[in-house]
Amino acid sequence: MKNAILLLAACAFATASFAQTPETEVKVRDNGTKKVVTKTGKTNVGQALENTADAAGNVANKAGKKIKKGAHKAGTKIKGTSQKASKKAVESSEKVETKSE
Repeated sequence: MKNAILLLAACAFATASFAQTPETEVKVRDNGTKKVVTKTGKTNVGQALENTADAAGNVANKAGKKIKKGAHKAGTKIKGTSQKASKKAVESSEKVETKSE
C-alpha cells in the first residue's frame, strides 16, 4: 500500500514539474527591436486548483471560527444557567433546613 502511495506521489510531482516549464516568446517592438520574454509559473489548471483550494480553506477557516464562537457562547450560557440553578437549590435547601429547625 505504501508503495502505491509513493508511486502516485512521484507521478504527481513529475507531472507538476513538466507543467511548469518556462515558455519563451519573442515580441517585436514598434521601433523594430526584439524582446525575449520568458514566462514561468503555474498553468491555468494549476492556478485554478490553487484558487479552489484557497477558497475551500477560507470557507473551512470561517466555519471553524463560527463553530468555536458558538460553542463558547453556548458554554457561557450553560455555565450561567447552572450557577443560577445551583444558587436556587442552595437557597431552597437552606429554607428547608430553617423550617425543620
